Amino acid sequence: MTSLPVIVGFGGFNAAGRSSFHHAYLRMVIESISPELRQQTFADLAVLMGLLKAKGDHYVDELGNRHNLAQIELKYGQLILNSTLVRRIEKKYFDVDALPWQQSVTLENASQQHTVFTLPKKQLPVVIPSSWQVKPLDKKTVQVSITENLAVKVDSVRDFTVKSAGQFPMGFEPSEHYPSRFHPRSLQMAILGASDALQSVGIDWQTIVDQVKPDEIAVYSSNIMGQMDEDGLGGMMTARLKGQRITSKQCPLGHNSMTADFINAYVLGSVGATASITGACASFLYNLRAGIEDIQAGRRRVVMVGNSETPINPEVLDGYASMSALASVEGLKNLDHTGQPDLHKTSRPFGENCGFTIAESSQYIVLMDDALAMELGADIHGAVTDVFVNADGVKKSISSPGAGNYITMAKAVASATALLGQEAVQQRSFVQAHGSSTPQNRVTESKIFHEVAHGFNLHNWPVTAVKSYLGHSLASASADQLMSTLGVFKHGILPGIKTHNKVADDVHSQRLDIALQDQVKTPKDWDVAFLNSKGFGGNNATATVISPNVVDSMLSNRYSPAQMQAYYDKRAITRSQAQAYDQQASQGNLKVIYRFGESMIDESKIEINQHQVRLPGFANPIELPKQHVYQAMLPKQGAGIKANTGKAR
Repeated sequence: MTSLPVIVGFGGFNAAGRSSFHHAYLRMVIESISPELRQQTFADLAVLMGLLKAKGDHYVDELGNRHNLAQIELKYGQLILNSTLVRRIEKKYFDVDALPWQQSVTLENASQQHTVFTLPKKQLPVVIPSSWQVKPLDKKTVQVSITENLAVKVDSVRDFTVKSAGQFPMGFEPSEHYPSRFHPRSLQMAILGASDALQSVGIDWQTIVDQVKPDEIAVYSSNIMGQMDEDGLGGMMTARLKGQRITSKQCPLGHNSMTADFINAYVLGSVGATASITGACASFLYNLRAGIEDIQAGRRRVVMVGNSETPINPEVLDGYASMSALASVEGLKNLDHTGQPDLHKTSRPFGENCGFTIAESSQYIVLMDDALAMELGADIHGAVTDVFVNADGVKKSISSPGAGNYITMAKAVASATALLGQEAVQQRSFVQAHGSSTPQNRVTESKIFHEVAHGFNLHNWPVTAVKSYLGHSLASASADQLMSTLGVFKHGILPGIKTHNKVADDVHSQRLDIALQDQVKTPKDWDVAFLNSKGFGGNNATATVISPNVVDSMLSNRYSPAQMQAYYDKRAITRSQAQAYDQQASQGNLKVIYRFGESMIDESKIEINQHQVRLPGFANPIELPKQHVYQAMLPKQGAGIKANTGKAR
């Protein structure tokens, strides 16, 4: 039977904190969890943010003062709430009130006299402008005379209209957790996110590798903006204008395929399949589709899927702001009728809004086929049964929505209905909306949900949108949705959209339950979630994700009671090992995997014959093809191949 792609590990970082073991999710629903869980969540974030250090069963501040969990919430709780999720852009990124730029100025020669100035000889342009008269003053200095107007650029600052973003928790610096060697920020976060996901599995990576063939592993990871900071393409594209030299690393490390390359080379040491698939804001779901189809087809047994996107820099924000796509301070003032809008509430899916809020995020999951998960005793957090992708067709504007998302949503709901039955979809499903927080999205996406709900006879269909907490992390956006979904499956609480208190009048909400507060239920109340993405340019995708309770029921039907009991026994050990990692990570030791130059493959010891390839360091060989899918189209061996003469036979 077809293998089921199950999620056996997940992790990463976004504006809510660390994703593994649902820490970031718990920050989003912190008002609705138990006091004990809330206090532990504050403590975990305090350590991640560098406010405290964990020392055994207690925490100490920089002065050496001890704090227990209750004291941490009392002293640091409000600071942590204010310094996570969407908020005012911190100055470590750039100063939104005084953004450096070059103002063009023309110096007019009003007196018609020579404008005279001196320059160090080494600063003379290679090609002297024709209007310049240059006179040496000494060996190092020249005098320049100009009679015409002079165009110059003057260092200046300007007020930036966009002042908020979904940033990693204040004080969290990825470069401090491993020797980053001038890696662009997105690649730093790919290393951290993939490491977190891999260690959340609770099974040593070498143990997993030894159970499969080397080419039965795959990594699918990308971002859509590439590495746009100073150490990547951003620095390369601006170096000449700044009078700087381009480094040898900026161009290669800027490629948007580099997140997958870094994971293969420095985290997994994988020689398996790899790709970086991009589809604007649907990029995670595009990569996820490749991963689950690999497992369903039997081509791969282990797949890591994810994205790392860190686009909070002036150039990227300028680009989106010039499209009028981002929520500006003026827009928020007009909506709220106030001179000081609450920047924590910038992103308002399905409410009165004025644009999306950009964000950074690095999220990864580990998929296995169900047989391997059973064999290893992997902890299963859910499964992805389908990902549907459709384009919009003919359009007037490349940025406008279209028909494609109607198709993907309808297919996803139909597939879940076929698998689980109508009752499960009607009573125990929810939607993770794209929810970008633009006026156009709130109308068009809600219309799609309404029409699909009408077609499948759904009423009060729960809809949530994590961008209200995290902002829009572009390629990683649907990965943020998945991390939240796994939290719902674990704790039962569906996060509400708490950045506004009224669904906009033009939203099609007749059949929808767009909750503005957390819906507190139990894990058994949820069977399936639909992750929806409406990517720029018509990149629409919807994924069907089923809960671990449903997966457990399916496995119980596929495997015998004895096999299930053996699996549960192994899983108990896995969970214990995973919790050991979580405890260390919560104490500040993320145990980042960075295998730079470690255990490199000795190519002189690679063995090849007609049947297989053996690589040193891998327990199993790679089997070479013995048959071909098109063999049947050829004549039998010995009959020869006849050329087509074009004549009828």
